[in-house]
This record gives sequence, C-alpha cells and structure tokens, in this order.
Amino acid sequence: MRGANGARERWTTAAIGCAAHVLRGHGQVMLLGHAAAGAVFVAALFAAGWEFGTYALAGAAVGTATARLLGVARDRVESGAEGFNSCLFALCCAVLLGPARVSTALLACLGAVLVTVVTAAVTRLLRGWELPALTLPYCLLATATTLAAPAFTHVRPSAHGPAALPRAAAGADAPTAAELTRGFLGNVAQVFFLDGWLTGALLLAGVFLASRTAGLAACAGSATAVATAWALGAPAQRIADGSLGCNAVLVALALCGVFLRAGKAAVPYAVSGAVTATLVTPALEAFLAPSGGHALTWPFVLTTLTFLAASRSFPRLARLRHPVPEGDTAAAAGEAPPTGHPPAALSTPPGTAAA
Repeated sequence: MRGANGARERWTTAAIGCAAHVLRGHGQVMLLGHAAAGAVFVAALFAAGWEFGTYALAGAAVGTATARLLGVARDRVESGAEGFNSCLFALCCAVLLGPARVSTALLACLGAVLVTVVTAAVTRLLRGWELPALTLPYCLLATATTLAAPAFTHVRPSAHGPAALPRAAAGADAPTAAELTRGFLGNVAQVFFLDGWLTGALLLAGVFLASRTAGLAACAGSATAVATAWALGAPAQRIADGSLGCNAVLVALALCGVFLRAGKAAVPYAVSGAVTATLVTPALEAFLAPSGGHALTWPFVLTTLTFLAASRSFPRLARLRHPVPEGDTAAAAGEAPPTGHPPAALSTPPGTAAA
C-alpha cells in the first residue's frame, strides 16, 4: 500500500510539474515564464473560443514534450522557453487556416515539433551576439506555412478567411474615445491573435499578476502604439482592432524590465521601440502581401533585436541576464527562474546540459 501511495504521489508531482511547464510556455508569449499568468492566458484563450485554447495548449505541450525528448537543457524546458513558439504556431494555424480541419490539426502538431529544431538553430546562431531567439523560430515557420498553404488544397485557407489577401486600409481616421479604449486593450489581445477589449483586459490582468513592472510596460507600449497610429492617421478600425499595436506591447515588455533593467533610460528607449514597431508593422504587411499580408510578430523580433544590439553602445541601459518577475512562487521555492525565456536564450542553448 505504501509503495502504491508513493508511486501515486510521484505521478501526481510529475503531472503538476509538466502542467506548470506548459503554462509557463503560455506566459513566455508575453516574455513572462509565470505559471499563474499562463493559466490566465489560457483562460482568456478558452473564453475567446475553445478551439483556440485547445490548439494553444496542445502546441505548447507538444513543443515542451519534444524538447524534453530531445534532451534540451532542463532549465529551458521547465521555464517554458521551449513552449511559447510552438504555442504561437499552433494558434496561428487555428486562426489562419481554420481550426475545424484535420489537416490544420496535423500541421499544427508537426509544426510544434519542427519549431523546437528551428529554435535550437536560431538560439545557437544568435548566441555569439548574446541575443535571444524571441519569437523568430515561430515567425520563420509561420511565414513559410502561409507562403506554402495556397499550393495544397487541404491546407489552403478559404477566400474569405483571415489568411486571404488584405485590402487597402480605408475608413474614418478620427477614432472615438471608445475606439481608442478598445484599441488599447485590443493591442494586448492581438498578441494571441484574439479580438475584443474584454479578452485584452483579461490578458493584461495576467501580465500584472506576473509583474507590476511588466504590466506597466505593456500599458505604455499599447498606449504608445495607439497614439502613434492616431497621430499618423491610421484608420479608426485598425486602431480599434489592435492589429497595429500588438507588437509594440511586446517590444515595450522586452526593452523595459525583461532584457533591459527598468529605469529612467529604459523607459524612453522602450517607448521609442514601441513607436518603431508600430511604424514597421504596415510596411511588413505590405511586404508579406503574397502570403496574406500577416506581419505576425516580425516587427517585434526585428525591432527588439535591433534595439538590444544597439543597447550595448549606451552605458545607461543595463542589460538583464536573469530577470525574475515579481511574485512567482516557483522562484521563491528555488526552482528554475520563471522568466527562463530570456536568460536561457542568452546563456544555455538547446541541446546542452544545464549548468
């Protein structure tokens, strides 16, 4: 009896640990390897549609399991650093290709496995410059998928689906206060391809749960994106739906508190990065028009890598190698750092033993 109870306890502990790794993978989408925040993000996904929550959970689980089977460093797996790119890829497949198709589900699972390999390659390539992989593996695989999709009838998105070619922006360029508010929260929701201010509010609450600094940075990035788009005359509809500002949210998080220490110099630097990401987004949409015009998180990746590389020339910008969000119980208990995404990407590439 004692042996059976011991085995049951070990299985329970292992299951809880695996669940925490997957939830941290969701948190890492916002650069926060925080299990509780990840749980809030999952709740927001299921609230938007059970298909989205299912695809995101499955993608993160498959990516995390693949990394574990391939012997990726334990700190990366436990921190969720191997789950967020696969989570985003699976979610991207559901949104752009249609979640009800069997081919979409198979492609999402295959991509979740392949993105682990791409992550290892990108991490090693960027290691020499001490730059993180961010969502570059996801961007590479998702862009390749959207480019190739039209060639396969079972994968090809419908003509009226979100992957169809976009039309030129049109509409009123004087947004109302309600549209500005929806845009502020919609920017956060669009990080996960979701619509709606309520979803954005729930996701933002998850960010604040992980870290007050991160929450304020996300708010600053979103407000900057809304103000930039408004000042440049973007259509009110695009401001309100959040598609122009989601990358600015991620850039602000990365440059103020995640990779650079939050401070007097980092705040304007992060705001400048958020402005840049907002401006780069429509340019990349035009460049990627043959594949549907989806910028994905390319503006975030390109802007953040550029600003991080440049930060070495500015002594007042202090780089963080092992940032830890406020209030994560795992960190307090001596487990792997909850923001394993940034430090793991900088210090321990996949496939090497943890120190």
